[in-house]
Amino acid sequence: MIDFLNRNVFQPHPELLVFITVALGFLVGKLRWKAIGLGAVTGCLIVGLVFGAQFKITIDGTVKNLFFTMFLFALGYKVGPQFFRGLKKDGLPQVLNAVIVCVTGLLVSWGFAVMLGYGPGLSAGLLGGALTQSAVIGVAQDAIGNLPGLSPDQIKEQENLVAVGYAVTYPLGTILCAMLLANVLPRLYRRNLAAESAQIAKEMDAPSDNPDLHEGYYEIVLRAYTIQRPDLVGRTIDDFENQQKALGHRIYLTRVRRDGQILDHTQQTTLLEGDVVAVSALRGSLVDFDARTHIGPETDDVELLGYQTETLHVVASEKEQLGKTIAELRAEPFMVGVYVDKLFRSGTEFPYRLATQLERGDTLILSGPKRLVDPAGKAIGKPVPTSFATDMIWVGLGIFLGGCLGIPALTAGGVPISLSTSGGALIMGLVFGWIRGKYPTYGNVPPGAQWFMDTLGLCLFVAVVGINAGPSFTSGLATAGWGLLLFGAIATLIPLLVGFFVGHHIQKIRFPILMGVLAGGQTTTAAIGAVNEQSKSQVPTLGYTIPYAISNVLLTIWGAVIVILNH
Repeated sequence: MIDFLNRNVFQPHPELLVFITVALGFLVGKLRWKAIGLGAVTGCLIVGLVFGAQFKITIDGTVKNLFFTMFLFALGYKVGPQFFRGLKKDGLPQVLNAVIVCVTGLLVSWGFAVMLGYGPGLSAGLLGGALTQSAVIGVAQDAIGNLPGLSPDQIKEQENLVAVGYAVTYPLGTILCAMLLANVLPRLYRRNLAAESAQIAKEMDAPSDNPDLHEGYYEIVLRAYTIQRPDLVGRTIDDFENQQKALGHRIYLTRVRRDGQILDHTQQTTLLEGDVVAVSALRGSLVDFDARTHIGPETDDVELLGYQTETLHVVASEKEQLGKTIAELRAEPFMVGVYVDKLFRSGTEFPYRLATQLERGDTLILSGPKRLVDPAGKAIGKPVPTSFATDMIWVGLGIFLGGCLGIPALTAGGVPISLSTSGGALIMGLVFGWIRGKYPTYGNVPPGAQWFMDTLGLCLFVAVVGINAGPSFTSGLATAGWGLLLFGAIATLIPLLVGFFVGHHIQKIRFPILMGVLAGGQTTTAAIGAVNEQSKSQVPTLGYTIPYAISNVLLTIWGAVIVILNH
């Protein structure tokens, strides 16, 4: 059967081999133990190596370069706003820790490579796998292709060894990083991640005692009541809502039915006995208020409660609102009847609290009546209507300009030094992502398109790398020896321990947040998942986003640096 596929399907149609590799790679990537999994990238590489060894088919290098360049632009685009935000004063401690982890990782990997006599290929593979940065594969292979004095066969051999080194060291590197941060360090220091995370969350919400800070904070209810109590008769809607605001409640009267007719809404409407009012509130506020006592009996009015609502994505960009906390934002007049459902930062959901400060490029998801949500969105920044259309002018121009930026090269000791087209795409992705955060009306790249370029782009790339490297995997592993596994594990742990020592004993970063900082510093998504699981909270993610953005850039660049150092 395999011979039949090789002869009649894959030889004339190698693209089919790539796609079956990706399909099975994603399947293998789903294998998990608790919060730790191989991931799709490693799965695709492993399946690619197996199929490559069996079918011995070479995929054109232009194909993998296309996917890799697309991936790096998408990566830069996603982390761009957070990368530049990290360079500001309040983000510098986390940036410093990430730089320490990255530089230590480079030095340790380089030292082991020199000690073991590895060439540029295995050196880069050791670095990429130990520090769990898949982008190292492509950047290192680009750099190897530009090394002087190597024959085409030697270049191919070294490029394949990058994949070998990565495949051997990455799985254990991921597991060790997750276990060290989620289990080993907390136990050694007798720290309870769940309790400390809960305390941090409580402090971030202080000093407010409002009951809507936890489950109720996210629960919006809409009910109708008939006014029969004298407390409301003769008062305006504005007067009632201001009274509730002063009491710490978020309760709004969004519509009024009088004599069978729904009135045009205005804050100055005077309420009369017998009016049916639609009440929008946080569940905790409404329970404390006891609407039946202060308004009247509850009723079911489908038309009154069925007004048009809107969920709007808004990118924070208005200078007057930047730096305000969520609590301060909620107190603004334009937020009456409008709720913040979620906050996204650097493309991922951010576990915000009332004390969380709004930053340029943050995406808020607002919900409420359409007539209220639209003005609120414009006051905060740029509303971004849900659209599945990708601005390919923006994407194509960004990748082209980045590639042009990466072409020029200097020479040091006869070795060309340049960003390469892929490195240029990463830098331009950062810039274009930052511009998008600042001026969100440009360059729409919806989440689905970002996932395609980022995740699938990288998986297609490593699938091709694995297929091409498969025939030489066994001999390459024999050349490296199983010492590669041991020293790769040590190269994973040392940077984390150095970063922990600096962060805990010198920088005094809170323990759960420091675990997030270290997971971001080593760009290990599985590790932040394991830490959050142990913490029973998303609080550690507060330390993850800035180091993740910084380290993605530095570790990617290290792929070229270690090749030059070991040439």
